[in-house]
Amino acid sequence: MNKQQLIAIIRQRKSFLCVGLDTDIQKIPPSLLQTEDPVFEFNRRIIDATRNYCVAYKLNTAFYESLGAEGWRIMDKTFHYIGKSHFSIADAKRGDIGNTCDMYARAFFQQMNCDAVTLAPYMGRDSIQPFLKYSDKFSIVLGLTSNPSAADFQYLPLQGDKLLYQQVIQTAATWGTPDNMMFVVGATRAEWIKEIRTIIPNHFLLVPGVGAQGGSLEEVVKYGMNEEVGLLVNSSRAIIYASSGDDFDKRAGEEAAKMQQQMMQWL
Repeated sequence: MNKQQLIAIIRQRKSFLCVGLDTDIQKIPPSLLQTEDPVFEFNRRIIDATRNYCVAYKLNTAFYESLGAEGWRIMDKTFHYIGKSHFSIADAKRGDIGNTCDMYARAFFQQMNCDAVTLAPYMGRDSIQPFLKYSDKFSIVLGLTSNPSAADFQYLPLQGDKLLYQQVIQTAATWGTPDNMMFVVGATRAEWIKEIRTIIPNHFLLVPGVGAQGGSLEEVVKYGMNEEVGLLVNSSRAIIYASSGDDFDKRAGEEAAKMQQQMMQWL
């Protein structure tokens, strides 16, 4: 899916919601454990309940890799079930170089056939470039995260009053274009998005942290929306674990609908 197709879906559905499928087999309703494929069954019902309200799904690969080979099968099956009506993201946070990076790109873009993958830029251009070779695919580079220890490195001052994360975003943006690169920016530091927009005015931002982590959707929109919308706001736990009972899919749909209704007012 290319950028213009993504924008068209956002306009059509009046939503820029991304649903995070961080599916933990220990948190799904016990009744699903009796099914043939519990994790996929959970994902399938969440997708069916939310697909009218969102434009993207993000699978945190760690939740699937923890299940070994079976987890990779479930992840692949889930991506295929999502299909091409929604933007699909492998939240893998890969960041290596050389042949290793080529193989990661092949795994997610050819085998999984997802639209985007999250990447760590610490090793420089070499860790991102192989992913940019694929047409109509996106590299989503970690820009500013909201975890407590982000301050260990990301806020380090450089010469000229610039912080390290600002230099990372500025430099990484030169490796690709707004048509094949996005950036992760945490919602719990929404006021910093305004400054980030001066560095990358035209790139899409993948914004986690709205919902269970306390990020404000209104502030994210205030500081981050551009003329092309330019936002994918991710919500995981607040949607998929809205209920721990057998009505989990119904409640997930209700929570996704609430967010879509909020987003509609800005579209």
